[in-house]
Amino acid sequence: MESILSFNSLVEQSIIKNWDLDALTDYKGITLQYKDVARKIEKLHILFENGGVAKGDRIAICGRNSACWAVAFLATLTYGAIAVPVLHEFTADQIHNIVNHSEAKLLFVGDVVATQIDPTKMPDLEGIVYIPDYSLVVSRTDKLTYAREHLNELFGKRYPKAFRQQHVSYYKEQSPEELALINYTSGTTGFSKGVMLPYRALWGNLDFARVVLGDKIPKGANTISILPMAHMYGMAFEFLFEFVHGCHVFYLTRVPSPAIIAQAFKDVKPAIIIAVPLVIEKIIRKRVFPKLQNNKIRLLLKMPGISKKVRHKIREQVYQAFGGNLYEIIIGGAALNQEVESFLKDIDFPFTVGYGATECAPIISYSDYHDFVPTSCGRAVVHMEVKIDSDDPQNVPGEILARGTNVMLGYYKNEEATKATIDSEGWYHTGDLGLMDSAGNIYIKGRSKNMLLGANGQNIYPEEIEDKLNSMAFVNESIVIQSNGKLVGLVYPDYDEVHNMGLSNEDLENIMEQNRQSLNAVVPAYCKLASIRITEEEFEKTPKKSIKRYLYQE
Repeated sequence: MESILSFNSLVEQSIIKNWDLDALTDYKGITLQYKDVARKIEKLHILFENGGVAKGDRIAICGRNSACWAVAFLATLTYGAIAVPVLHEFTADQIHNIVNHSEAKLLFVGDVVATQIDPTKMPDLEGIVYIPDYSLVVSRTDKLTYAREHLNELFGKRYPKAFRQQHVSYYKEQSPEELALINYTSGTTGFSKGVMLPYRALWGNLDFARVVLGDKIPKGANTISILPMAHMYGMAFEFLFEFVHGCHVFYLTRVPSPAIIAQAFKDVKPAIIIAVPLVIEKIIRKRVFPKLQNNKIRLLLKMPGISKKVRHKIREQVYQAFGGNLYEIIIGGAALNQEVESFLKDIDFPFTVGYGATECAPIISYSDYHDFVPTSCGRAVVHMEVKIDSDDPQNVPGEILARGTNVMLGYYKNEEATKATIDSEGWYHTGDLGLMDSAGNIYIKGRSKNMLLGANGQNIYPEEIEDKLNSMAFVNESIVIQSNGKLVGLVYPDYDEVHNMGLSNEDLENIMEQNRQSLNAVVPAYCKLASIRITEEEFEKTPKKSIKRYLYQE
């Protein structure tokens, strides 16, 4: 393996080099400079050391994104403890399970999580720390209580003349294989698995980002964190890369609705945007498409001489909607709707689609927007190799396999699942089906476990049908299921539009029947829908915003 510079060294160097720059801001709240982050890390190290935390102990962190969340995470790794980031959207029971399963010694909690959990259900914890001010919610040892009560005094004794750059010195991992964090997957079925990520996987993702974006994003540039940091996609590419690169990260600490996100783009003017399709699709559908519906613009777009100018104008407006200072938008986590994708391509917008998995911390494939091939998700990234488990990978879908620096050590305390996922040659089996063209571009066809079997043994990828259905009138989101051997579309309509237009239930049913017929006209016979059922409530989703399909199967 190529020589790997210590991950914690990179964090240390960034703090020393960027000492007086802004580092982390809670949007419309506090800003921490790199030197403030260093001081807070140091105080947490003193708390850990005097509170009885040893290197290799697990520290869980559960709360909404914030500057203080980021500091708690960095403090954990640079002390030599193992971080267990927990999605704050998990239920109290799931949080208790993860804390107990990981044998965490301390738990950091945000303001909302603090009120939801039950400390008595986590008997092995020695303490619960409140993220906003690092006060103790629960302390079960005298050592920890003493350390927190005397923290400023202990800090003052250690640094009597002020804490400076030369004092920053962190734990350096002993080997690239050393465990850095355990990340529990969204666990759509049953108890979620703890993905053990070594330092080399964090380094591999960081090095990839520095290779592809290092010279495109200036030091000190503003970026926004929208995705939960407890999810590897947000952690690696909205936080760790930016922090090591000397950027200024803004956290949307509240639940980020499309309106809040759009306003934040305007205010922060991010140099790069990392997003899941849902966010981009909502902004395009709600803010851009309606403007294109007027007849004048439609007419101009059809005129050969003028259409180019009109497209350029539309691109400029969309670019401004994302803050106007963007190198590119990287979309991942799920497939991008094809109508939205072809619109963005049509106006020559700088976007690309990547592919990854928690088990690869997370990146597997990516292409810069200049090289991005529409409907693909890029090519295998530096430090990784990808192959399709198929005799004819260009035409016959097979499981996507990945191998390299970014791959996990395995699942925590679950050897059986590890053996089923990483084979003897080190290939990680993703569970996704895909194709690969001769240039190495990867095309995802769907999850192997979502694949449906047609009456004559045809493979049906529900995601492909849903993608077409989601572009039809009044459809907000959909799932395609099999019911008595027939395909049925479950649709959650865009009720805002329905009410705006004053439509009745009967009107809505007629529109959906119209949609069904239009869809069936453009899909193969074995993909035709027998019926559409309207649901009145949004589909339940995982924290990554993918629909919990298993709840809707028959």
